[in-house]
Amino acid sequence: MLSPKTIEIVKSTAPVLEVKGTEITRYFYEKLFERHPELLNIFNHANQKKGRQQTALANTVYAAAKHIDQLEMLLPAVKQIAHKHRSLGIKPEHYPIVGEHLLLAIKEVLGDAATDEIINAWGEAYGVIAKVFIDVEEGMYAEAESEVNGWRGFKEFKVIKKVKESSKITSFYFQPTNGAGVPTYLPGQYISIRISIPGEENLHNRQYSLSTAPGKDYFRISVKKEDDNKPEGKVSTYLHDHVEPGDVIEVSAPAGDFTLDVSKPSNVTLISGGVGITPLFSMLEGIAEANPVRKVTFIHGSKNEEVLAFSEQVEKNIEKLENGESYLYLDKETTAPCYHKGYMAAENLSPIVDKDSQFYICGPAPFMTNVIKSLMKIGVKEDQIHYEFFGPAMKLDVAEAVEV
Repeated sequence: MLSPKTIEIVKSTAPVLEVKGTEITRYFYEKLFERHPELLNIFNHANQKKGRQQTALANTVYAAAKHIDQLEMLLPAVKQIAHKHRSLGIKPEHYPIVGEHLLLAIKEVLGDAATDEIINAWGEAYGVIAKVFIDVEEGMYAEAESEVNGWRGFKEFKVIKKVKESSKITSFYFQPTNGAGVPTYLPGQYISIRISIPGEENLHNRQYSLSTAPGKDYFRISVKKEDDNKPEGKVSTYLHDHVEPGDVIEVSAPAGDFTLDVSKPSNVTLISGGVGITPLFSMLEGIAEANPVRKVTFIHGSKNEEVLAFSEQVEKNIEKLENGESYLYLDKETTAPCYHKGYMAAENLSPIVDKDSQFYICGPAPFMTNVIKSLMKIGVKEDQIHYEFFGPAMKLDVAEAVEV
């Protein structure tokens, strides 16, 4: 337990961390990788270069300072981050290294304002917070290992099939090289893949949603090929251009808390944009296979028909449902048939959504902000809305979005 004095000191730093947070985390990562380059084998290089990891950590540090006397309020965020840590192989011995460099960054950026009293208080607070993460993550490691066909860390899988789904998205099917089966998972979860790219000094980790329902003898991910000149395009380009059936890739056990219980009777609306369709298709297929009486509305937005993936598979699963509907949004310039040409908005969503259902949303952050804004305008409550980021969890400013 933290002393009242420590809590008071840490909480007093929250306003400063809100302003200086990203400056602190930028310095933190710079020094961390300078002194411990081996950690570059764990972290997503693209998120580092785009600044997303720095922003996500800054938000976490600020939240910790603000709620240090009510750590239970942080538990949902802790669990979400812990899923990613477990998927990437973060270990207890990494936490003292992170703590040392975080305190160093706070001292460097705040200068004389970071008194010994403040640094000592943050050191004590970090120890408590780190233990929460370590304990939660160990529980997740143990749970993944105890599953039938489960394991801890990374395991070798062989690519058994590669299928082009659209001009931009390709699916990869994996099975364990040791002949074992794959564990079950919850629709919406993801796996991490770890690959070595020729000419690259470090390993590369990426997390991809499982794009099919559980219960099969393989994993499937469906990857959008990004621009190879951008940081986020390095791995996806390598997968598309160089990985073929027979190749071996390291894979972690399924993780993630953006999940759907397919057995529930409540109505559900699944809304996706672009490659955000991958976890939602897993949910749709899972419901169609396990609970076809459930009412499902599937709404997807794509730039055009050329980049559209899974359209036939979506319709096949909608046909299995007793009360299923699907709606497609395409760009204004397309000539292909669809429900609406243009952005999803309150006026065109209102006629097709069940306002009392549970909503699951995945896609680019601007897309999700717009959709959530539109849903709330037509009366959908915030607690009915669930969404997933690809990459570090960032905050959607829903209150601001509603006013736009």
